[in-house]
Amino acid sequence: MDNQGIIESLSAGDFSTAVLREALTAGGETQQAMFSLARARRHEHFPDDQVQVRSVIEISNVCRQQCLYCAIGGKSQRKNYTLDGKTIVTLVDYLYEKGRRTVLLQSGENPERSFVDDVAAAVGEIHRRHADLRIILCMGDLPEADYQMLHAAGATDYIIKFEASRESLFMACKPRDSLDNRIACIRTLARLGYRVGSGNIVGLPGQTLDDLVADLELAHELPLMMNSTTIFVPAENTPYANEPPGNPAWTLNMMALLRIMNPHRLMPTTSSLEKMMPDGQYLGLMAGANTVTIHDGTPKELHDLFPIYSAKRIRPQLEHFMDIVRRAGLNARFTP
Repeated sequence: MDNQGIIESLSAGDFSTAVLREALTAGGETQQAMFSLARARRHEHFPDDQVQVRSVIEISNVCRQQCLYCAIGGKSQRKNYTLDGKTIVTLVDYLYEKGRRTVLLQSGENPERSFVDDVAAAVGEIHRRHADLRIILCMGDLPEADYQMLHAAGATDYIIKFEASRESLFMACKPRDSLDNRIACIRTLARLGYRVGSGNIVGLPGQTLDDLVADLELAHELPLMMNSTTIFVPAENTPYANEPPGNPAWTLNMMALLRIMNPHRLMPTTSSLEKMMPDGQYLGLMAGANTVTIHDGTPKELHDLFPIYSAKRIRPQLEHFMDIVRRAGLNARFTP
């Protein structure tokens, strides 16, 4: 298929395997044309050209999973921490005073009763104090009753990535979970009324081009309001520490295709992309993203204890985002 044929096919809604394979590996003029199409699709569904700005508070690094790509719980971790409900509310108050109206509470996967109850109480208090603030949770797989409790308390959005759409690849990197379970959680959350976000990782060891096509197809089929893709970064002191990193160009192509296939969804440009390539998050906006996350909620003394993809991870601040949003010809939106 020639370059023009790829863009024409995507424009016409042809998301067949052959087209997606070609598009994922596209470079040069074809890649830029695909990015342009992604931006056009974004503008059609978000004509105000606004980028949602969210702040994140990493509320706990306790995690029952032992994902091979993640540094949380690995040898690099000095100690566990969990913010109590009062501290979470205080931090949200601080962010609210700074003008933030969308806050992401992120943790490792910890189903302990005391932890979930404390988060629910904090969410309820935050909702009582700040009814105009959108609360996003990212806490992993939990029982349906806990999802219901957190939603009733005031949480409206939930992020839970499926990481990989092939069961054997999923199990290779997440040996304590299953793809079926993860998909069931996504569908349960949507049924309960959450706006759900999910997505994959580009460059996992053992991943193939066909896997990425399947990831696109799964993301398209799931009941999502947000979708994302993250580039694989070999994290220190993990089993994948010496594996090659993901391909930034393919990651940007994945982002563009997610936008073209799902134009109505929110999509972030991630800090991992910024770490792996110069101006990565700006390029993510140019590939169709319309969400940014400011890392200004977690107390600084805890930063090293929530490493995820690296102890030296990128933690962008407001000035960085205002710059890249302006350069991309977009507008920052702080309201939900």
